Amino acid sequence: MAPRTNDTPPENEDRVAAVRRVRGVKRRDPSLSAPEQEISARPEAISARPALEDKALSGPERGSGGGSPQDGGVEGAEPLEEGTGRGGRGENTKPRITAVRRAAAHRRALHLAGCAALLAVALTAGSIALGAARDNTGQGIAPASAAVSPGLLTTGDLDTGIASLQSHLRDQPKDFSSWATLGLAYIEQARTKGDPSRYPQADQAFKQSLALKADNDQALAGRAALAAARHDFEDALKYADQALDINPYSERALCTRVDALVELGRYEEASKAADTADDRRPGIPVFTRYAYVHELRGDVRTAERVLEQALSSASAPGDIAYVAAQLGQLAWNQGDYDTALTHYARALGADENYVPALEGRARAQAASGDKAGALKGLKDVVARYPLPGPLVELGELYESTGDKVKADDQYALVDAWTALARANGVNADLDTALAAADHGDKASALRAARAEWNRRRTVHTADALAWALHVNGKDEEALPYARKATATGYRSAAFRYHRGVIERATGHDEEAREHLSAALKLNPGFSPLGAREARTALKDLEAAK
Repeated sequence: MAPRTNDTPPENEDRVAAVRRVRGVKRRDPSLSAPEQEISARPEAISARPALEDKALSGPERGSGGGSPQDGGVEGAEPLEEGTGRGGRGENTKPRITAVRRAAAHRRALHLAGCAALLAVALTAGSIALGAARDNTGQGIAPASAAVSPGLLTTGDLDTGIASLQSHLRDQPKDFSSWATLGLAYIEQARTKGDPSRYPQADQAFKQSLALKADNDQALAGRAALAAARHDFEDALKYADQALDINPYSERALCTRVDALVELGRYEEASKAADTADDRRPGIPVFTRYAYVHELRGDVRTAERVLEQALSSASAPGDIAYVAAQLGQLAWNQGDYDTALTHYARALGADENYVPALEGRARAQAASGDKAGALKGLKDVVARYPLPGPLVELGELYESTGDKVKADDQYALVDAWTALARANGVNADLDTALAAADHGDKASALRAARAEWNRRRTVHTADALAWALHVNGKDEEALPYARKATATGYRSAAFRYHRGVIERATGHDEEAREHLSAALKLNPGFSPLGAREARTALKDLEAAK
């Protein structure tokens, strides 16, 4: 079996204390959680925390003119807490959605047939190693010795790596380490191809690995990553802790632990977990999580500096694409479209098929006024990876150009993805709530948002619940949740827009003007439809003064 060269404690603690070794990873789609790949050591770089001790990185940005948390990060900002609320707009579109779903199925017949085939494979395959014969796309099989190396999975040819692992496991079925690596490869394949049917296969691979060796931190860390990918963050935290009890230096477990705490809304604990991860295994996976913890507090400057540091230490194409795309997303969130496009170009220069960069570039193009380029890019993304985020973005872009029929096709396809995801154990309530609130069944949106809020209290679930309450006519109930969504200082134009609309509906006109203006100032192209509606609402408020 292959030695686990990337999950063992550093051999020279003194050397590590002075100079950290960076390790790379392809990260999740934000939206489906955080599977990542561990790979061999990279060029040397300092850890994140010493960099943060520099004066320029010592604290969050603070807003001016009243010190609103939404205008910059605030240390010790109000945490999310239990609250009540009520929040309506929209009409009952269930009959229309039923009809559109039929039309969408006809237009996308080949794609949906492929989804059905994937689902069938996932649910009926009798053997993990033998049941995914379609993974072998005719490419050469790597030698068995390479098949068991996690590094093979970062070479850019994931399908070949999986086929090689399967071949190896037919010959060496008791290799627990390779079973764990295969499970992780399936998670990565699900992420990169938008194929949740891989999750049951990953689960079976981890079970086989643990059956062969129960105290197996690789498989436990893999189960943590799988639970996170399925949005089961309580289990992700549980399995990450179990893996760390066995191996405190497991990079995957350390990173998944941060992810789980973030997604559970336990932000202070997540910050401490990021510090711990940086102490033990500094590198690109930790840097990116460290940056996101700071971004959630509105500390954009620190997030940007840490990501720049991560990018400067990246050498593998996957690492460069991942970190550059993260920088692009951060720039886009601040309305800096030129910088965002520059970062996305670098990401795509490293990996021309990197979906987050393709999607982000299209979003930035749309915000910059290049709707033709944005449409072309988003159509390419959803043709290969029909995930809710890009489907809704493409639908709204069509709708903004007056093509409601094509827009409705995209919205209907969200239902197809949701059904496939749920059939494979993915909790899709947050995706459902966000898509259905604006473009589907508003009652189901509220049910999904309430269910998600009951599971985890984050700024994103607070925002989703606030908006779902609003579209259902429960604005008084929605307002406390809209306030919770902006309580940490996270700089999101969409959150500010939602809060402003809800404040206007509840008679808080001055606050509504403040937050609608802030949304458009921060990111004037945050949504093809939302930005337009924000401008209209703000104009009406100004006229009524």
